[in-house]
Amino acid sequence: MGAIKVHEFTTVDGVVDAPMWTVDYGFPDDLAATIGALTGSASGILLGRTTFEMFAPAWSTRTVEEDEGAPFFNDTRKYVVSSSLTDAESVWRNSTVVGGYDADRLRTLKQEESGDLYVSGSATLVRALLADGLVDELHLFVYPLAVGTGIRLFPDGAPRTPMALLGAESLSNGVAHLTYGPAPAAG
Repeated sequence: MGAIKVHEFTTVDGVVDAPMWTVDYGFPDDLAATIGALTGSASGILLGRTTFEMFAPAWSTRTVEEDEGAPFFNDTRKYVVSSSLTDAESVWRNSTVVGGYDADRLRTLKQEESGDLYVSGSATLVRALLADGLVDELHLFVYPLAVGTGIRLFPDGAPRTPMALLGAESLSNGVAHLTYGPAPAAG
């Protein structure tokens, strides 16, 4: 059984919305290696519809010469969680729509995968996965800026979500990589 490993670029004030601000900080080798370690154990990519629709045109034509991550994103099986999208394969090869969010269906998918399921972005999906205890590792790449507005992973009114710190490292571009897992059961 694989694990569900989530990767989010976020600001100090918790914004995860279309992280164009990451460009200002570059993509140094240590960041690439850290994300490469996450994707290296993955046999599938789990995406929400909005992120899929952003990633497909950005990655589907990209080559390894343009970006060393291109083979992972293009060759790996992608599972799209959506109640409105009906065809993902014609948009981006190796893509399957698994239907609307269903925790039991995603639990089964997690058990059937030979490796991990990698999730990038997909804030709405990640919120639901966290609420249902399906996230094994939450990797937050915290950029040293506040942007004030935008979609937050944990918006106002979100339920209390205790977690356990699994790791923390400082990257060469000033980004903090924080890794969280499920909090130990009380009692």
